[in-house]
Amino acid sequence: MIELYYDLHLHSALSPCGDEDMTPNNIANMAALKGLQVISLTDHNSAGNCRALAEVCKDLGLLFVPGMEWNTAEEVHVLCYFPTVEQAEAMSRFVADTLPKIKNRTDIFGPQYYMDQEDRVIKEEPFLLTTASSIDIFQAQAVCDRFGGVAVPAHVDRDSYSLFANLAFLTPDMHFGALEISLAGNEEKLKKEHAEIGNRLLLHNSDAHYLYQIAEPRYRLAVKEFSSYAVVQVLKEALVFDKER
Repeated sequence: MIELYYDLHLHSALSPCGDEDMTPNNIANMAALKGLQVISLTDHNSAGNCRALAEVCKDLGLLFVPGMEWNTAEEVHVLCYFPTVEQAEAMSRFVADTLPKIKNRTDIFGPQYYMDQEDRVIKEEPFLLTTASSIDIFQAQAVCDRFGGVAVPAHVDRDSYSLFANLAFLTPDMHFGALEISLAGNEEKLKKEHAEIGNRLLLHNSDAHYLYQIAEPRYRLAVKEFSSYAVVQVLKEALVFDKER
């Protein structure tokens, strides 16, 4: 096993709330500068910039896990991770068909830029990406699995867009083996308030929308090898553990 410093919740300029400086090269180089070893791009309801960031990370020797932050019907944010960019993009296309077609108001929400590996803007997404999908949270894990990925509820300690804030419960039929807690989150307090968490794996991520918010190398994830497959597999093994509880 090897232990890798990680931050698996980052937003690029494709997320309307993401700063325009969150380009593939800026993200990857800031992560490398800080000493992180594995990162994931998790834009709202889209994996549209994963391909570009994957190429930049490859050149830097930084492990990249393709992902997205899916907004379920209950407006619960769920992180979705995949071994390959192709799988993430397939999931992204599926999710796009479950979203309402609401024109983005750039003056309110900000622009949504697709970029290439040179940080050039390819196009702008016209429809707002932060809307809720028509798929509910009880189907999230199965849908991710269909595309070869795994689902992890995001920032469960927060008071908005989170599993406990919006639904107030975690049940076995949701099939989540891992959860995300904020960087400054209190694990002990969270587990006291929600005993159903049990021994589930807790990821500490930044949810960075600005370069300065990208995590310092504090939390490590133990994996069998230096690959995106190994990272996803660890989270899937947590899922299997949850099914056996």
